[in-house]
Amino acid sequence: MLYVPVITPFGADGAVAWPALEALAHDLLTGGATGLVALGTTAEPASLTPGERRDVLDLLAAVCREHQAPLIVGANDPDQLRVLADRPAVRAALSLVPPFLRPGEEGVIAHLQDLAARSPVPLIVYHVPYRTAQPLTAAALHRLAATPAITGIKFAPGVIDPEVVAFLADPPADFTVLAGDDVLLSPLLALGAHGGILASAHLATSSYAALITAWQAGDLAVARPLGHRLAALSAALFAEPNPTVIKAVLHAEGRIPTPDVRLPLLPASTRTLERALGVREFATT
Repeated sequence: MLYVPVITPFGADGAVAWPALEALAHDLLTGGATGLVALGTTAEPASLTPGERRDVLDLLAAVCREHQAPLIVGANDPDQLRVLADRPAVRAALSLVPPFLRPGEEGVIAHLQDLAARSPVPLIVYHVPYRTAQPLTAAALHRLAATPAITGIKFAPGVIDPEVVAFLADPPADFTVLAGDDVLLSPLLALGAHGGILASAHLATSSYAALITAWQAGDLAVARPLGHRLAALSAALFAEPNPTVIKAVLHAEGRIPTPDVRLPLLPASTRTLERALGVREFATT
């Protein structure tokens, strides 16, 4: 399964480019994505107004309903979770391990279990320790997986270390592990991940979907070389802060009206864009 955390395109006037967002969402679902993620970090949600966040959610929910595709929504507190009730397209909330505070494993578990108890939809934990500064052991991840209302994890460990191997070597039953490190997608799939939530899949969506299918089918002749090529593409797309390079490439391809991002992000450099376009051509041939 492949979920794409959708960017928020902006027009020349700085406003959200709604037609481009709708067209992009349709393209991703027809291109091979299982579903979409609304208001993930790739969408720059902190820079959006409350009204913009509401309208992004409504638009992506409508597109997912049309395609009968699931929608995951970034939501990190009870107020953000509350608005997800009575929205049939929304299948889960993507909730980040608390960043910066470093509350320890017990604090993380208590916080996410409390959120899950309050949420109208199941939770997918977003674990990205190199951004949150809060590592979790395999034992802690298994405790979260045992919580009935927590049904999956966006797993972005940053490295393949013994805790990662231990967690994936003993996968929790009825629990979905979605790779969140785009560059590490192929090795995480090889270790047992079920799919991914991948910003890189704005580009070459069908290729990322094919890579997931190949690993699940045990087709190593396809999975290994394709995984190497797509890892190079993901590395190029994350050479500057996400989603700046992805937006630059989408704009260069005529899919969004500008490459603009909102502060504190700055647009990707021309050099990084040119490299990404070259790697994209190599990765998809």
